[in-house]
Amino acid sequence: MIGRLVGRVANEDAAGLILLDVAGVGYELHCPIGTARRASPGPSDAAEIIVYVHTNLRQDALELFGFATLDDRETFRKLIGVPNVGPRLALSVLHVLEAGQLASAIDAGDKALLERVPGVGKKTAERLVLELRGKLAPALAKAVPAQSAGATAPRSKLTSALTGLGYRPQEAERAARAVEESGAEGDFSTLLRLALKHLLP
Repeated sequence: MIGRLVGRVANEDAAGLILLDVAGVGYELHCPIGTARRASPGPSDAAEIIVYVHTNLRQDALELFGFATLDDRETFRKLIGVPNVGPRLALSVLHVLEAGQLASAIDAGDKALLERVPGVGKKTAERLVLELRGKLAPALAKAVPAQSAGATAPRSKLTSALTGLGYRPQEAERAARAVEESGAEGDFSTLLRLALKHLLP
């Protein structure tokens, strides 16, 4: 079972899929968007990053999910421990809300914010709050306040999400403005991915 990898990012797409080169071997990691930027540098080479891994063994495949911190991985594991929440949905949650924001939303019972995640409906949001309230304390201690649905304009939400992923405020504002000016429509996750396209090399 793989628990941690240290390597160089050979490729990263807008959906968060990272190809990590570890001593010449490429590992495909399904990651929350922005993981490579938020990850700590390797102990002996600043060009390398440390990624904490959750190994998911299915009957027909071995999938690796990567995270910038142990808190992120622990949050993912708690998410997939909730009935009817699989790895893909858990990853979708962490695309939109970083671990601290998710902990804040759950402890506040902010179901409207949770329902903004693609694939999370009313019943799933209720289940997340019921099952996880008070169980994400480490992540909550490092929380960046989550914005309630409808509390800010889409551009402000995008800027906040991008800075939460580790981008500089000026970069985040520029990317959010570009998405707004393009007239793009869609749910928050879609708009976030469009903004990241303006930031990824």
